[in-house]
Amino acid sequence: MAKNILVAVFSASGVTKRVGEEIARIAGADFYEIIPKNIYTSADLDWMNKKSRSSVEMNDPSARPQIADSALDMTSYDTVIVGFPIWWGVAPRIIDTFLESYDFSGKKLIPFCTSGGSGVGRSDTALHKDVSGDVKWAKGKQINRPNESEIRRWLSEVL
Repeated sequence: MAKNILVAVFSASGVTKRVGEEIARIAGADFYEIIPKNIYTSADLDWMNKKSRSSVEMNDPSARPQIADSALDMTSYDTVIVGFPIWWGVAPRIIDTFLESYDFSGKKLIPFCTSGGSGVGRSDTALHKDVSGDVKWAKGKQINRPNESEIRRWLSEVL
């Protein structure tokens, strides 16, 4: 396994957080939860309501929800695994905020997602626009539960 790995996840319901914690445990990585400055309520997450906070954000490509604590020292990591739930076929806008907040030059970025319906789709490659510089991207993977053998197999391919 690679050294100096960070697993950074945004999780609205706890599913992505549980998967991310298992990835961090298996990889011997540090774990960081991307927590929004304003926590999402169940009403905010109502994708059926076009006026809900998540719907408004996802319909605005320039939306960048604030992160509560953005004081990570990214210089100490060689590899960053970024986890998120799929919203409207892509990563939530707060993942854009996270990726635009740090310099990932010289690092390897590995996305993973959780989803109740859609797969990775274009969500992993759509994130490439948020990061400039010399970054090595690994192909994203959908991992919906903290399955140790599945995670070990995936990590052996991407690390």
